[in-house]
Amino acid sequence: MNFLLNIKEALQSLNANKTRSLLTILGIVIGVASVIALLSLGEGAGNSITGEIESIGTNVIYILNGNTNEEVTNPKELTLRDAQVLSSSRRATAIAYVAPVFSRSSEITHSGNSKETAILGSTPDYQFVQNLTMAEGEFISEAQVEGRSAVVVLGPEIATYLLGRNTNIVGNTVRIGGYPYRIVGVTEAKGGSAFNNPDNNVYIPISTAQARLPHDNSIGQVQYILVSAVDAESADLAIQQIREVLRMTHRIPPRNPDDFTILNQQDFLAVAASITNVLTIFLGGIGAISLLVGGIGIMNIMLVSVTERTREIGLRKALGARKKDILLQFLTESVLLSLIGGLIGIALGWAISVVVGQIAVRSGTYLDVAVTMNSVLLGTLFSAAVGIFFGYYPANRAASLEPVEALRYE
Repeated sequence: MNFLLNIKEALQSLNANKTRSLLTILGIVIGVASVIALLSLGEGAGNSITGEIESIGTNVIYILNGNTNEEVTNPKELTLRDAQVLSSSRRATAIAYVAPVFSRSSEITHSGNSKETAILGSTPDYQFVQNLTMAEGEFISEAQVEGRSAVVVLGPEIATYLLGRNTNIVGNTVRIGGYPYRIVGVTEAKGGSAFNNPDNNVYIPISTAQARLPHDNSIGQVQYILVSAVDAESADLAIQQIREVLRMTHRIPPRNPDDFTILNQQDFLAVAASITNVLTIFLGGIGAISLLVGGIGIMNIMLVSVTERTREIGLRKALGARKKDILLQFLTESVLLSLIGGLIGIALGWAISVVVGQIAVRSGTYLDVAVTMNSVLLGTLFSAAVGIFFGYYPANRAASLEPVEALRYE
């Protein structure tokens, strides 16, 4: 009953100073809304990145130049020959497809429309490694690679940007780095984000890319090699076989480290998770600063309230109120301010997250906004904790007043 009475008295006290109470609550609302919105957006960004990595496929393996973990003497770069050996080696029984990639940034133009983008030079196997399907036309053929043909396959978004449409465009010509290329195919839309959006990709034969795109690399060198294992269960075996074949091809002594790096989907997921966790903590910290400011506002208002109600406190004590009664009453007021602000802040933060998610989708960036129960509970508990923490000092100060001195206060 005393608890309910304290709540009733706290509400009456807050109602007596509506404007001041609303301004104090506003600080908590902004703080909690910031925490909820920023944590939700961070979680959503992490989910989107993870989804994009998983969409690549669990059996895709990346082979990169160099070894970031160990010092390598006389390292050899990855080349077309490495890809050919992996593709034809009898030891590589767990490998299904091998696609070397030579990538350079260049300008692609058509009828006055131009865009600076990455041009991917690869082989026919790239289509199968990345699970690309054709909306019209066909992907790069082996004959086009051998003949250094000036042909190009476009993603639907880049096709729409350049030609105003992505259908019935096979046979049209675009220019890449000043050279004309005939469009031979358009891939089907897969969707994605800035992190990985195949709908914006431009594909040409790897031999053409190495001959026409500007580069300082030696002949035959590639940026990386994509390998597709027979199935997801064979990925570890495929990695082992890749390592054995490349070490033999690069003539690496038994005790020397690899001069290349092999990564699978789990490695990328681990890196992405680490980055998004740091991002989420950073965003949550920014929101927490706003909540801290709101807490300081509560302390300030409660100190003013104690000063204004000094005579009331003295009278209560003279009539038999104990120190803990006064302490509990002021703490109740402080926690009520925080909880009311916290509940409004949760709703506002949720709304902000949804609105930002919709804006991201309309701008072409998929963002899976995730307002989790953890962030809601964190916002609620944090707001209550702020009320207790910043309300304790004013409440304790009120409870410690001597009745005689309080009654004399003017």
